[in-house]
Amino acid sequence: MATRKTPTGEPPPGPRPDLAELLQRLEAAIPEPRCELDHTDPWTLLVATILSAQSTDRTVNAVTPLLFEKWPTPAALASAARGEVEQVVHRTGFFRNKAKAIQGASLAIHTEHGGEVPRDMETLLKLPGVARKTANVVLGVAFGIPSGIVVDTHVMRVSRRLALSAAKTAEKVEQDLCAAFPQQQWIALGHRLLLLGRYLCVAKGPDCPN
Repeated sequence: MATRKTPTGEPPPGPRPDLAELLQRLEAAIPEPRCELDHTDPWTLLVATILSAQSTDRTVNAVTPLLFEKWPTPAALASAARGEVEQVVHRTGFFRNKAKAIQGASLAIHTEHGGEVPRDMETLLKLPGVARKTANVVLGVAFGIPSGIVVDTHVMRVSRRLALSAAKTAEKVEQDLCAAFPQQQWIALGHRLLLLGRYLCVAKGPDCPN
């Protein structure tokens, strides 16, 4: 008998697994989860995360050394010529919007926050180019603040395959994951699910059970 498929072509999620066992398995498989965006401080992480939208961490990591060499502070990047910034970040895609966003965020950090990246979700979300995913990355990685769980396309796919969430939006998937797991696990869990989806439970030809 053929397996019933969803409109996306994937089997529907099965029963939810034992969450404690799942955490143990993820911890064993990925004992030291980490953000793969190269950065030296909260601001460089913020910029790199904005650039990573619809791009790969590898591409962003190839672009940011020159970006931060030319403009090493929020004030410097904010005052740079837009065309020059666009040229440097061109490889990451959507380069006009991204250049505008990283310059706008850098300007706000310089003029409104004393050169420091804000440490709370509400303020971060007011920065140009920053949505919940970016804010969760910065708060979790740079400051160790479990504000939520980072959800991207990889995490959405893995969450569905593990029957953790059948939601179709990143916001709802994040809500489901946060409700299922203790807050002290949120930062590491987000990275583990992302890395699992990036390298093993990929969209096509996954090396994992459906």
